[in-house]
Amino acid sequence: MVQRLIAEEDMIFRIRRKTQSWYGETIGILILDAAYPCIPGNVGNASTFPFSVRYQEVEGASIDRLLNKRDPSLAVPFVEAAKRLRDQGVHAVTGACGFMALFQQQVAQALDIPVFLSSLLQIPFIFQITGKPIGIITANASCLTPQHFQGCNIPPDIPLVIAGMEQQSEFREAILKEKGTLDSFKIETEVVQVATKLVSQTPDIGAILLECSDLPPYAHAVQAATGLPVFDFITMIEYVHRSLVRTPYVGYM
Repeated sequence: MVQRLIAEEDMIFRIRRKTQSWYGETIGILILDAAYPCIPGNVGNASTFPFSVRYQEVEGASIDRLLNKRDPSLAVPFVEAAKRLRDQGVHAVTGACGFMALFQQQVAQALDIPVFLSSLLQIPFIFQITGKPIGIITANASCLTPQHFQGCNIPPDIPLVIAGMEQQSEFREAILKEKGTLDSFKIETEVVQVATKLVSQTPDIGAILLECSDLPPYAHAVQAATGLPVFDFITMIEYVHRSLVRTPYVGYM
């Protein structure tokens, strides 16, 4: 007789929400109302992840309104979009722009599932494991304010060194200005230049955090150039996903 490895009660499944008509998408991603190529490695490209994700555009959340204007009225569409993802069955909601930190607390308070909208949320963890200043490469350094760090409850005494991509021509035109095309080789060259300059100016940096969701495709190149641990949206999303979907270990002794 073949031994049953799955108990009969484990084969009984129940709906999670009456608003949910499909299953298997653990991570929901809030994405900006923007238009530029999201290449593999970008949070906005579903093939980046080894698991299924679900996207929800935040109505009216343009790059200009979020980065430049820091429009507080965007809190309402952010909460509404996050609730749509929750009602469609995701187990946690993340973002696709580090500047979504502005609405981390509002969205988290409105939902009953984990919310982690900004890559900046990793800062306390990174500092604890390195004990050294953290280099942050952001889409636009002039737009990254104390308000963003406060939104993620980041202690002000953590040493941060910030460098922006806003003066890099291909990044600025392709992403910040949404010209419609993107030269990935040029952006890789630009971000590596920013990273190496950052490290040369502050050699005691212990790790680099890529704030922008468009920069993970170049994390490997940044690490090769600096020799440092590199964190980004993908490290955060995969970490949280693993906590939500635990599976049995399979191996041998």
